[in-house]
Amino acid sequence: MTLVNRVLSPEPVGTLAEYRDAGGCAGLDAARASDPETIIGELEASGLRGRGGGGFPTGTKWRTVWENRASMEGATVVVNAAEGEPGTFKDRTILANNPFQVVEGALIAAHVVGADRVVFGMKASAGPALARLRAAVAEFERDDGAGPVAIEVLEGPEEYLYGEETALLEVISGRGPFPRLAPPFRRGVGDADEAEAVDNVDETGLAAEAEMAGPGGQSEAPPALVNNVETLANVPAIVARGAAWFRELGTDESPGTIVCTVSGATVRAGVGEVAMGTTLRAAIEAIGGGSALKRTTKAVVSGVANAFIPAAALDTPLTYEAMQAAGSGLGSAGFIVVADDQDLVAAAGGVSRFLAVESCGQCTPCKQDGLAIAALLGRLARSEAEERDVAEIRDRLATVTDGARCYLATQQQVVVASLLDRFGDEVAAHLAGEAAPQEPMVVAELLDIDDGTAVVDERHADKQPDWTYDEEYSGQAPADRLDENREAARADEAGGVAGA
Repeated sequence: MTLVNRVLSPEPVGTLAEYRDAGGCAGLDAARASDPETIIGELEASGLRGRGGGGFPTGTKWRTVWENRASMEGATVVVNAAEGEPGTFKDRTILANNPFQVVEGALIAAHVVGADRVVFGMKASAGPALARLRAAVAEFERDDGAGPVAIEVLEGPEEYLYGEETALLEVISGRGPFPRLAPPFRRGVGDADEAEAVDNVDETGLAAEAEMAGPGGQSEAPPALVNNVETLANVPAIVARGAAWFRELGTDESPGTIVCTVSGATVRAGVGEVAMGTTLRAAIEAIGGGSALKRTTKAVVSGVANAFIPAAALDTPLTYEAMQAAGSGLGSAGFIVVADDQDLVAAAGGVSRFLAVESCGQCTPCKQDGLAIAALLGRLARSEAEERDVAEIRDRLATVTDGARCYLATQQQVVVASLLDRFGDEVAAHLAGEAAPQEPMVVAELLDIDDGTAVVDERHADKQPDWTYDEEYSGQAPADRLDENREAARADEAGGVAGA
């Protein structure tokens, strides 16, 4: 199978001049000569879907933001470059390879939805990708290619939830990476002084005192458009070449290409672009060289948000529909391969621990049930568990999503349930003491892919559920500290008023 190069250029693009010489910025020029309705219609016809994991139709998202724009204040385009999904390294690769196409895509989006500001949300650990993006933005600004749009690059926290779109907006607004209920098209980017209004949530699930965006300029509260790096990297060529060109690759329901990361028990780790509809097996072979030497693949998981895929399903096409039909999901196409000599209980235990630690604790079941599930899976992996422990895992899986305001608790539910339902023989072997005791795997963000070797953030094994690296867990969730800070701020404010 041959890899393709629509989003991933064969060679890194060094300068804006090189990018333009190769046809870059044609999409931006075409967009500025057109109108929002036409561009949105082309995106809808292309069938482009979000490449950050959710797979939401891009044209529909743009139309919703455009229809909810404010009459006086511009919207904000937010580029979600806060990549932290275990097993995924594609956004940093795209930005290191050709940041200009992503900036161009963001500027097209700004033109279409009426935004006067573009914000890239990244992590300081992004290294070369961050440096290349900053240089690309500087070139656009020097060349006046950004027009009236201000472009910012924000270095945010290292937490996993920073990549959740509403938490990302909270960080841009000067707060912590805590998911909120109001979606981006209803409430965009505010400022830190609005924290009280945003946090006061009424029975509708919206911030009770915060003004919300509405259709047709009904409100002066501008919305935000949040798109993933890879999503925006696809936009310039669609605008320049048309929806029909985009659909020349892929399937009718899942057109285009997708950039995959392959790591785990393979010959090598890597990032590559394939046409949608390519089988999972073919992608692993083309990008990762196939199963590790003298090993066979037992299972594959896409990040930490989808069910384990057994070896029997490796010929599933990489489309949103086929992966869902196989009982899993495409996610952000960060495929972690588990070999036949590895323990799936230990793998699931590692995923569960990662999610439990990274839970913010705003939703108590997510944090407390998540930590309990991770601990029980740890016992199971060490062959110390009993049948009642497995029963408790199932009970907690039923409640972990109660009141959830983001998808993290569902991820815990989906991944762990797939272990119990699809690989019951491995669970039974640990219960019977027939499987060798294992510690849960370290499942964490990829820091780099260095000469075919995936570099996992091993430090995450020492991260506490309160997001510190202290020797002992404080017993608090990150959201508990948030509440304490709010109370202190209220006390200071009350004292100031009394003193006046």
